[in-house]
Amino acid sequence: MKILQLNVWMGKVEGELKRFLENNNFDVICMQEVMSSENCQVHLARLCFDAEAIKQATGMPYAYFSPNWSSDIANGSFELGNMILSRIPFRSTMNTFVNGEYTEHTILEKMCSNNLNVQVVELENGVVIANHHGFWRSQPLGDEDTVKAFKHLAEIIQPYQDKPFVLCGDLNVRHEAPAMRELDFLRDLTYENGVKNTLSGLKFNGEVPCDHIMPNDKLEAKNFMVHDGYASDHLGISAEIEIK
Repeated sequence: MKILQLNVWMGKVEGELKRFLENNNFDVICMQEVMSSENCQVHLARLCFDAEAIKQATGMPYAYFSPNWSSDIANGSFELGNMILSRIPFRSTMNTFVNGEYTEHTILEKMCSNNLNVQVVELENGVVIANHHGFWRSQPLGDEDTVKAFKHLAEIIQPYQDKPFVLCGDLNVRHEAPAMRELDFLRDLTYENGVKNTLSGLKFNGEVPCDHIMPNDKLEAKNFMVHDGYASDHLGISAEIEIK
């Protein structure tokens, strides 16, 4: 099973993102910063490569979107959140907030930062996948609040460790961050493969390996790779995983 992790940067790089998703044959994709609307989708689609466009580009029949907040637009609203897409049916889905709570009528210049959920899905093949956009601080080592958020994340996903499990996400920290010690019960493929950077340079300069694929000991992982290109301000990372 081939899995991709990608922060899509609110679908700002429409053409590159569309081509990347059309030309790569993944089984599961975990995304962050996905834009979606139920009541003004046509309007939103003129502004970004939104959730509906992403679903169409991937051709994946199963999708689970979990919003962090919503904002008013064009007599309707749009939401930003995480999305898991799959070629394998979902057996169950859930989401809960790691930090903050869902907010409506958000004004972007005044928005509450770090309203962050984690999604957890179990596939029909028995693999459990968690998708999370991590607590953000300007320094990739985070701070005490980052540690608190990651401790809560660990508490949420610990009950799934009796099953084949993988956590994907733009966690906003590097492996050496103190907050990552809360997740030491998982492997970090980004760290194991010596990845120095998962940012494309479109937004931030510098090298930060902040995107992670983290399986537990019930999964084998191989063929990890970082995908070059400019589909987002982040680089996609992928791996092939299978149950031991």
